[in-house]
Amino acid sequence: MSRFNDVLERLAATIEARRGGDPAKSWSARLLADPPLASKKLAEEALETALASVTGDREALAAESADLIYHWLVVLAVAGVSLDEVAARLEAREGRSGVEEKAARKR
Repeated sequence: MSRFNDVLERLAATIEARRGGDPAKSWSARLLADPPLASKKLAEEALETALASVTGDREALAAESADLIYHWLVVLAVAGVSLDEVAARLEAREGRSGVEEKAARKR
C-alpha cells in the first residue's frame, strides 16, 4: 500500500503545483480553473470505471481507475479538501458495518 500512498501524494502535489498555471498548457490547470468541468470529468470517469468493472477487462479497469483517481484528486484540490481529511473520515468508519455507518449519517 505504501507505493499507492506515495503515488497519490506525488500526484496531489503535482496537481497543486499546476494551480494558477496556463490552462492551454496544463490539463490540471484547466480543471482547477473550471470547477464545473472538473466535476463533470470526475463523473464521466466514475461511469467509465464502473462500466470497465463489468467487462472483466482488468487492464481497462486499472486504466479507468487511474483516470478516476486523478480527477478525484483534482476535485478535492478545487474544494481545498486534503487527503488527510479524507483519511480521517475513513478512519472514523473503521470497525463499523457499512449499514450501521450509513444509518448514522445525517440526512
